[in-house]
Amino acid sequence: MGDRNTIRNKTLEAAGDQVLFGGSFIRNIFKGGFEWNEFIRQCYIIGNKSLPLVAVTGFILGFVLTLQSEPTMKQFGAQSFVPSMVAISVIREIGPVIIALICAGKVASSIGAELGSMKVTEQIDAMEVSGTNPIQYLVVTRILACTLMIPLLTIMADGIALIGGYAGVNISEKMNFSLYFSKAFSSLNFMDLVPATIKTFFFGFAIGFVGCYKGYNSDRGTESVGQAANSAVVSASFWIIVLDAVAVQLTSIFAYQ
Repeated sequence: MGDRNTIRNKTLEAAGDQVLFGGSFIRNIFKGGFEWNEFIRQCYIIGNKSLPLVAVTGFILGFVLTLQSEPTMKQFGAQSFVPSMVAISVIREIGPVIIALICAGKVASSIGAELGSMKVTEQIDAMEVSGTNPIQYLVVTRILACTLMIPLLTIMADGIALIGGYAGVNISEKMNFSLYFSKAFSSLNFMDLVPATIKTFFFGFAIGFVGCYKGYNSDRGTESVGQAANSAVVSASFWIIVLDAVAVQLTSIFAYQ
């Protein structure tokens, strides 16, 4: 019973700390002296440095999805619907979630390790002593950069996934490039594009927030750096799945009204 109460208290304490951390983040967004240079630098690091991994992932995603689904579609005489199926599957659900999970592994761990190292080496304390606002400089810029760049990376990956699907289709038979993309985009509508794009902003926020929180609140020991990075990946991946489940339910509710 005592262990259960201890776990419950620690959970509530962690939840309270995250709420306070989120409140501090929101307050510092609207404070004067926004760190534009650091924000742009973080956008470059998160976006440009993740570009090759996201591009390769997107291409393989579309390529493999096409190869796996084409034989089944042939059995039902629906091979011509492969481009539409790939486009809807990738853009509506698979693309945003897979890219967010990839970025959670790369970006959240990087932010957690970076801020954890700064906490261990007392660089954050030195910033506070020197009069610099560490929340505004370290946290706000990284969270906003993630919130902006993850949707852009997802859109790019979706486009590359369609190119991968085109390559997969042309392995077994030849299909004109314009015909393929005409079939792919003709099946998409407003409720496919907009909700899928909107939820990527929440994915990006979750990745940035979790990475910053885990790193900023890591312990003083050197082992805490690795623990912060690992915990950031696990927590960010969990919240991406939860947010996606909520987004799917909300999209279904509004789609059928």
